[in-house]
Amino acid sequence: MQIPARIGGRAVSADEWIEVLSPYDGAPVARVPALGADHVAEAVAAAEAALARRDFPRHRRAEVLERAAELLAERTEEFAVTIAREAGKPIRDARGEAARCLATLKYSAVEARKLGGEVIPMDGLAFAMRHPIGVVAAISPFNFPLNLVAHKLGPAIAAGCPVVLKPAELTPLSAIRLVDLLVEAGLPADWISVVTGTGAAAGTPLVQHPGPALVTFTGSVGVGRRIQDAAPRKRVLLELGSNAPVIVEPSADLDRVIAAIRTGGFSYAGQSCISTQRVLVSHEIYDKVLYGLRAAVATLRVGDPLAEETDVGPLISEEAATRVESWLAAARAAGADVTGGLRRGSLVTPAVVADPPHHLDVYRREVFGPVITVTPYADLDEAIALANDSDYGLQAGIFTADIGAALRAANELAFGGVLINQVPTFRADQQPYGGLRDAGNTREGPAYAVQEMTELRFVMVSP
Repeated sequence: MQIPARIGGRAVSADEWIEVLSPYDGAPVARVPALGADHVAEAVAAAEAALARRDFPRHRRAEVLERAAELLAERTEEFAVTIAREAGKPIRDARGEAARCLATLKYSAVEARKLGGEVIPMDGLAFAMRHPIGVVAAISPFNFPLNLVAHKLGPAIAAGCPVVLKPAELTPLSAIRLVDLLVEAGLPADWISVVTGTGAAAGTPLVQHPGPALVTFTGSVGVGRRIQDAAPRKRVLLELGSNAPVIVEPSADLDRVIAAIRTGGFSYAGQSCISTQRVLVSHEIYDKVLYGLRAAVATLRVGDPLAEETDVGPLISEEAATRVESWLAAARAAGADVTGGLRRGSLVTPAVVADPPHHLDVYRREVFGPVITVTPYADLDEAIALANDSDYGLQAGIFTADIGAALRAANELAFGGVLINQVPTFRADQQPYGGLRDAGNTREGPAYAVQEMTELRFVMVSP
């Protein structure tokens, strides 16, 4: 099946096509056109023309987003199957992503309705108003191919900014279908162009094109920093990586902890920026927690993402799985006690790494695979120091019944989000989501993204 891209409201093909393959078994899912710099330039020109018309007022933008949410509610299963097939996400998790996308569209509609300014106390009439920043260039990742696209498109629509979207070449189908749904809901057909292609052929020309005023990117640290360097005169919003820590204090409810980490560390095979990775456990309860985690993780079912019983599906590619396998081999060679982590093609069985040396990749870097490390600590001072000893600062968690420890963690953990009695994998789509250091430089969530995608304009009427 060939699925065209869309530029300026029309379907676009190309001489060359990209095969979208199932990460699970390599079966072909669909083909999309391999577009390049000329297509990017055409898409930016169409977005600029849409912006110049000024014919898409706030109330209509809100109505489109609300109607799109209604349509998605009717087609949740269709979208979930698309996610499962192209991304290898277990179907139950894919349904959850589709439901979250629906919520993201609704939150964006609210922001379109409430977007306003403020009166400035002066002699005469003075006020500040929010104005669209301009054309938005959006580059989305493979791991949430529907909802993370919605986190870029929804706020941009609410803010009044046309978009040129470059979805991940491995998972472009959900993005194309979401834009089709938005147009069906009443979005002007030329408001969002979808440029399918590789990062080099389509992503780089999009970032370097002088037309977009803002670039929003979710993905790896290396690519994000290159985008920042390539677009010094643009506003660049980055949501990057993490090796999310969770602290487990002696007073914690251990059954709750183990169940939460079982989910937070291994959902979508750990391919989330906030997948629980570093489990830091008080030495008083370390052996008990390690035993409980190993037993709980052993019950996870690995296999076909379209099977209802599957908990952990494939990694996005065999190359990604091979990298995770090599990091686990290095941990074993360094003397760490590793359970699980067996690879078959793009599948890797969930792994628990006990007390690894802290220089290892499985501890220090973002695994982006079904792996957790479990490390003992002496006291809360050491736990906070261990958690903060990271190049990333996206989200951290702590489980404790001690309100003093919880408040101290909230103040001293240097992360964009601190979750009390929850794993750092939790994300509400309306929250200010983002991090520090190599985790990025912005806050997502429609209310916060809309602020980034608009500029404050001061207006004064002299008496």
